[in-house]
Amino acid sequence: MKTTLSSIISDPSLAPEGKLKIDWVQAHMPVLNRIREQFAKDLPFKGLKVAISLHLEAKTAYLAKVVQAGGAEVAITGSNPLSTQDDVCAALVEDGIAVFAKYNPSPEEYHSLLERTLETKPDLIIDDGGDLVTMLHTTRRDLLPGIRGGAEETTTGILRLKAMEKDGSLQFPMVAVNDAFCKYLFDNRYGTGQSVWDGINRTTNLVVAGKTVVVNGYGWCGKGVALRAKGLGANVVVTEVDAIKAVEAYMDGFTVLSMEEAAKVGEFFVTVTGNRDVITGAHIAQMKDGAILSNAGHFDVEVNLVELEAMSVSKRTVRRNIEEYRLQDGRKIYVLAEGRLVNLAAGDGHPAEIMDMTFALQALSLRYVNDNYESIGKQVVKVPYALDEQVARAKLESLGISIDTLSEEQKSYLDSWAGHE
Repeated sequence: MKTTLSSIISDPSLAPEGKLKIDWVQAHMPVLNRIREQFAKDLPFKGLKVAISLHLEAKTAYLAKVVQAGGAEVAITGSNPLSTQDDVCAALVEDGIAVFAKYNPSPEEYHSLLERTLETKPDLIIDDGGDLVTMLHTTRRDLLPGIRGGAEETTTGILRLKAMEKDGSLQFPMVAVNDAFCKYLFDNRYGTGQSVWDGINRTTNLVVAGKTVVVNGYGWCGKGVALRAKGLGANVVVTEVDAIKAVEAYMDGFTVLSMEEAAKVGEFFVTVTGNRDVITGAHIAQMKDGAILSNAGHFDVEVNLVELEAMSVSKRTVRRNIEEYRLQDGRKIYVLAEGRLVNLAAGDGHPAEIMDMTFALQALSLRYVNDNYESIGKQVVKVPYALDEQVARAKLESLGISIDTLSEEQKSYLDSWAGHE
């Protein structure tokens, strides 16, 4: 379906490079390919407009094309200023999708691109971090009557949505894709774990083996980052505020310290909490010369750069995506990708095979909310388990893996409270 909307992108001539990227990921996303074929037959979004705000790189672009195949008129923007890839944007425009995104826009321009995406008057949305939802509930409330619902990608976004639901502000249903099994077990753990270290290693070109890596937060993303750091030969320290997760990290073989203690021993730091001020000036004051700070949480607030700048006598770019801050005592602290998502701002994000499952959930969840928005109401809902299982089974089939099925006798046994011997 060709769009009639005008796009705002950096360079249309980059389209051939972007197309190659999209073709590559499409070849490695078999689950989404299957959904695209089904959508093309069923046209579940025929006559509807869909607005998408995600990290705009090749895998996201292919999701947009899958939604388009379902009959939708699609408009897309980026969810982070440094993760947008201009060549991918150009390729999507050639495919008839309205794109409002550029790499590294100013804060004002970034905001205007989000608003321009909403000005397409969508019926459905896919959000990452809650920016579209927040704008719809604040400066663009005039568009609320037309919104049927949507799906949210991230932990941060779901926290914002649940806060809105709790105080009665949420005006349409949202599906919490991040909370689905096929999202957090694979995307958050294995996807984040690999892509974070892809970004750090590509950017720094330094050895990880033998170094002390501090992972702030031991949720599913933190688990993945810690596991991959261990695989690279690092000594891994975990900091936590949740006692249960701290015990889990300890039993997984990691050293657990307070951030005050960890600041003194760390050489690489990776924040993965979704909260602000995880690393502050007080922590930085304790760090070793040459400490490298990076963030894998959605917003650039986990490392307090304002306090770091105030402590510094100079700042300079020493490599692409590396800023060197020199403190008054001569120590140097390095920050990767301006404290933004290091795996996307300084890398290509999660592997295609991982995002195949996540974006399959997004596509199916969007269809689910469109079919059921009236009965769901103004709340945050889980991805139905049947959709989770559908994605998992499709993934297994794409790998040529078969699994067992319970017999009727086994099902009866599990369902019965009597006769267990």
